[in-house]
Amino acid sequence: MSAAPATRTRRMPASEKLKGHLAMLLFSVLIAASFSFGKLVTPYIAPAPLNAARFLLGAAIVGVMAFGMRRIPFSVPAAPWRYAVMGGLMAYYFLTMFIALGITAPVSTSAVFTLMPILTGFFGYLILRQVVRPMMALSLVFAGLGSIWVIFRGDVNALLSFDVGPGEMIYFTGCIAHAIYAPLISRFHRGEPIMVMTFFTLLATALWSVLFGLGDIAQTDWFHLPAIVWLVLAFLAVFPTAATFLLIQYANLRLPASKALAYGYLVPVNVIVIEGLSGHGWVSLPVMLGALVTCLALVVLYFAREEKPPVRAESEKA
Repeated sequence: MSAAPATRTRRMPASEKLKGHLAMLLFSVLIAASFSFGKLVTPYIAPAPLNAARFLLGAAIVGVMAFGMRRIPFSVPAAPWRYAVMGGLMAYYFLTMFIALGITAPVSTSAVFTLMPILTGFFGYLILRQVVRPMMALSLVFAGLGSIWVIFRGDVNALLSFDVGPGEMIYFTGCIAHAIYAPLISRFHRGEPIMVMTFFTLLATALWSVLFGLGDIAQTDWFHLPAIVWLVLAFLAVFPTAATFLLIQYANLRLPASKALAYGYLVPVNVIVIEGLSGHGWVSLPVMLGALVTCLALVVLYFAREEKPPVRAESEKA
């Protein structure tokens, strides 16, 4: 294992932290859209072929942006095992997500996603020794309570009778993988531009997805898939794949992992909004109040201090 290059670091400016928060706000919207749109194609294509195709296309898009449009010199990355680790974690996460969407509703699946900030805080401490301060922990708790209230649509009986199904349990293991991945971004970053890091992570994720699903990929009738599959695939490749990878890597170099992933609490809120805009009905006023609690908790989280402020390498090229 080669040592990371020595770089000078400085405290993260407030403007850069704000950009990190805005990046994760957009991240939460795109992730929510992936739950609703992903559900549309689960009857027509298995998870592994869908993920392999979306990540190959996503890697191609980012590659054109990085090495073509921005003319960043292409080279084999130092310590490529870093991307094998991150790609494997993300391939597993998305595989479990689409398996879960095949047997559960988008809102139920997004409910499990709200465990991500707590899991990320735990692994952030183990990997980066990032300590969650009391105010941050309190805001995470209130954001979580508001999110749970939204998930169960303000129905106490539904909350008390909650029964975790196999889809939620499968997806939970994927969320653990994603929670490990988030702090590894900062741990593994060696000064390479964000687009380059994103390209190799997407490529590694695509290769792992192919390995996970060789049988399903071979059996997929690619020439006779309905148009909806190709439309959703294009959407997933551009937005919840290429864009979110850029956003989360951008944000995790500017925010603690647990604070960045706290925006996962907004995912169920966004899912409900998207489902409403899609004509599936709007939620009641009590549910809207739960969404407001989540939003207010995240406002508190924005102003919460970190125990160890993130640092920015002078050599970083975002």
